[in-house]
Amino acid sequence: MSQVNAIGLNSAKSEDIVASLNTLLSCYQIQYMNARGFHWNIKGRNFFELHIKFEEIYNLLLEKVDEIAERILTLDGAPVHAFSHYLEISKIKEAQNISDGITAVENLLAGYSTLIQMQRDILIQAGNANDEGTAALMSDYIKEQEKLVWMLKSYLD
Repeated sequence: MSQVNAIGLNSAKSEDIVASLNTLLSCYQIQYMNARGFHWNIKGRNFFELHIKFEEIYNLLLEKVDEIAERILTLDGAPVHAFSHYLEISKIKEAQNISDGITAVENLLAGYSTLIQMQRDILIQAGNANDEGTAALMSDYIKEQEKLVWMLKSYLD
């Protein structure tokens, strides 16, 4: 008989999901700081629209950072919380000294593509563990971000 955690999920499978969620959390933290930096440093003809859009994006990212950390805790895990650790395990790299709108949008688009792929992988992992809570969270994120990717791509066309 397998050991289960407080919410009735297989503990070993939950530990694997926690590891994946911590990598995802790290990616979100870097994507958040990138969006924040773009918001602060954007220049040029599209300053006003991009300044507002980047603020909207970093607020959405920050909300998800908290939700992912709380999901990790729900699964009896511990969310990573040091930026040195984020930088070490994130699949998204930090962007520095970007003030050009096109470059900033391209960077965000690449980051969201990474997040979506990771979330699809976690969705499968959660499904295999009967972890409906994590699966629902990933599904909601994917739906929202696919639309955002379309919009960012449209901005670049």
